[in-house]
Amino acid sequence: MKFVCQPSDSAVIELRERAVAYGLGALGDPEVLELFLSRCMPTGARTWAQVLLGTWGTLDGVLAADIKDLEAVIGKAPAADLKVLHEAALRLAQGQVRRRDVIASSSTLEAYLRIRLSERTREQFRVLFLDRRNHLIADEVLGEGTVDHAPVYPREIVRRALQLDACAVILVHNHPSGQTSPSNADLKTTQEIVEACRPLRIVVHDHLIVAGHEVVSLKALGLML
Repeated sequence: MKFVCQPSDSAVIELRERAVAYGLGALGDPEVLELFLSRCMPTGARTWAQVLLGTWGTLDGVLAADIKDLEAVIGKAPAADLKVLHEAALRLAQGQVRRRDVIASSSTLEAYLRIRLSERTREQFRVLFLDRRNHLIADEVLGEGTVDHAPVYPREIVRRALQLDACAVILVHNHPSGQTSPSNADLKTTQEIVEACRPLRIVVHDHLIVAGHEVVSLKALGLML
């Protein structure tokens, strides 16, 4: 399918003036995307913003999309700019997490995890490694898989925790299906990791599931032993 871009210079100028007068909060997601795209698209930014949102549904979805998929739609330069914006958002959110006790700042942690995982189409298992003050040492991917499974090995989590001198961990994985309920496999994996960490006094604070824009805590559900 071929999309014909129409000149949108006047529309972009109007958006910029609104942003200056009322702040970017006054613009909707399509308008924010249009304004951003206008940096590397002198014309047609509105059309391409609509195409991207039509393809990925939300601004979050556009920014989290694979760069190769974005390139196939809008070309290399605009795709790279969008991924830079996504990376900047990730680093900003991670910086907020690093400066705090993540256990006491659950809303900040959840916001970061939503940016990181909510739009992924395949399951990913991440581990947050924490120091004695529950500050983030590292956030690492220790398993990637299919749409409904990501292999993870308790021994690898313990080994990495020892390498980082971590005192505690938080387990995190996503459900691309949007299903918020933990599976039996999720519960079994959690227990295996808890048992592997216990002899070395590495605390497993929680196992969080990111399902769409919801973050579910196994500890809050009473499923952490």
